[in-house]
Amino acid sequence: MSMEGRKVGSVRYQEAGTDYFAKRGLNRHAAFWSLWSLGVAAVISGDFYGWNLGLDAGGFGGLLIATVFIAVMYYGLCFSIAEMSPALPHTGGAYSFARSALGPWWNSPITWWAVFYIIFVGINYIGIKITMRFTVVINILALGILAFFFISVLVSGKFDGSLLFNIKPDAGQSTFLPHGLGGIFPAIPFAIWFFLAIEELPLAAEESHDPKRDVPRATIWGISTLVLTGALTLVLNPAVDGGAAKIGVSATPLFDGFKGVFGAGTAATLLALIGLVGLIASFFTIIYAYGRNTYSLSRAGYFPKWLSLTDRKRKTPHVALVAGGLVGYGLAVLIYQLGKSSGFLAGQIVGALLYMAVFGAVISYAMQCLSFILLRRKLPNIERPYRSLVGIPGAAIAGIIAVVALISLYSNSDYRPGVYGTLIYFVFGIAYFAIAGRHRLVLSPEEEFALTSGEHGDPETEGYGTTHVADIPVGEPVAEQAKEPDQAPS
Repeated sequence: MSMEGRKVGSVRYQEAGTDYFAKRGLNRHAAFWSLWSLGVAAVISGDFYGWNLGLDAGGFGGLLIATVFIAVMYYGLCFSIAEMSPALPHTGGAYSFARSALGPWWNSPITWWAVFYIIFVGINYIGIKITMRFTVVINILALGILAFFFISVLVSGKFDGSLLFNIKPDAGQSTFLPHGLGGIFPAIPFAIWFFLAIEELPLAAEESHDPKRDVPRATIWGISTLVLTGALTLVLNPAVDGGAAKIGVSATPLFDGFKGVFGAGTAATLLALIGLVGLIASFFTIIYAYGRNTYSLSRAGYFPKWLSLTDRKRKTPHVALVAGGLVGYGLAVLIYQLGKSSGFLAGQIVGALLYMAVFGAVISYAMQCLSFILLRRKLPNIERPYRSLVGIPGAAIAGIIAVVALISLYSNSDYRPGVYGTLIYFVFGIAYFAIAGRHRLVLSPEEEFALTSGEHGDPETEGYGTTHVADIPVGEPVAEQAKEPDQAPS
């Protein structure tokens, strides 16, 4: 890698050669069904656990309205992603979109946990082929469990629609909205669980055989699959056993649903154990997602560059997978240990760590919708193999809903620790970029695309390292070009 560099605005790029990208190569294997499974499996655990607390927060009506509200947001988001991803076919995903639209400053029991981390990080390390095959299998199993439950409820005669409305209403309220219109907003975070993480699909762009065709199709099919399973879960799960009043405070809603159909015997217990497949599916695919996200940001220089090294034989980002696994395992242990403490500070830390996921996701949704709108305006002539059916209005509506969801989260004091935790994380990220990261950027495909206004930066057709710092268009705000004595990364 050459010492030559060029300053562009407030950031500086170092020259990267073919050797740099050779050490960070990926293999292409994923096709439509693998990508569809990746998107659905990442989310499917939300149909197994978590969503039901929205029943207690807003009643069936409140959660139903919140779910429709959020589904509209996700459709707008997914149509936007479906257009941006094939136009910017990079592993960076949301980072790639925001980089071209907004610029470089906008990116930023315990033994069993260890066993699963080792197993799933290991599968991801072995290679993209086995990763995608496992994703398809685990996704089909999870959907099969849900389908069996849905059919069982309908054919067993145990379905009772009145149980959807058995939460005692507040004074002056109805059984449909037992906590009134105000109950809709506390239900929003739990409606998000039906769809959270579908946005990870673009991360597989550089490992897809045909990202310009398959990623958009998989994204739209994926969100449609999740809307169907979410709707059936919302209607059928609380309509058995103790109804919405019991399911709404259950830690295991699917298990209680199986008990409502089959009784509390061995059959229900076995089916509930099989239901762990949903959690395994999401856990496994999220490991894939953090590995690729870390890899892409590291490859471009935003994170330390050693994190983007890939295995010479398997072409998997093993360093990012292991590093992320260690961080995730450490946080899981921390949450577990603090959860056993009754102290106020411990509770605040646990709450912050858990709710940061929701806050971070909603913020990213708003930014991706904004990126879509800006890319339509700033780069109207780039190739767009797929065009969103809802266009700028759909992205704008989705972005507004994301902001409303963010406000609703902040209005709930239980989620405030997540606000503070997310803010601290963002401040540290911006500080690192301002002090070190912005001086060490590399012309990765995402950066190439942004700096050449889409003329270059398609790894499928051009490969890697074809654009040099001296090739940055004159029209860019280049402040200086110089050779500096920084140690070039390898």
